[in-house]
Amino acid sequence: MNNISIKATERTPGVEFDFANSTFSLTGESYPEDVADFYGPILKDFNEHLNGANGKAIQFTFDLIYFNSSTAKVIMGLFEALDEAGENNTVTATWKYEEDDDNMEEMGEEFGEDLVHAKFELIEVEQS
Repeated sequence: MNNISIKATERTPGVEFDFANSTFSLTGESYPEDVADFYGPILKDFNEHLNGANGKAIQFTFDLIYFNSSTAKVIMGLFEALDEAGENNTVTATWKYEEDDDNMEEMGEEFGEDLVHAKFELIEVEQS
């Protein structure tokens, strides 16, 4: 499977999916005009990768500074997929948030609290 590398725009996040190393990240802001159009192909490849993973170490980093409610549904689906994959793999979901951004910190806590099989890390970073 080919890696996915998409530069961030004003409305869409940077996407770095390295399937060979099972490292994945979303960075920046996410409020695309058509969430399904932007995330659909990415999620298809990601879910195929997870379905074929067996005993892998999988790392997903969320480093978002803003996202809309449609993206929140996508993120929720990613957390569910990561937790399911954690039954047969070592999965770590890392949520980064800027210091003093209580909203993003709380969102990360809410997403992470439902994880049972995946490890969750909440990391405060300096404002850029």
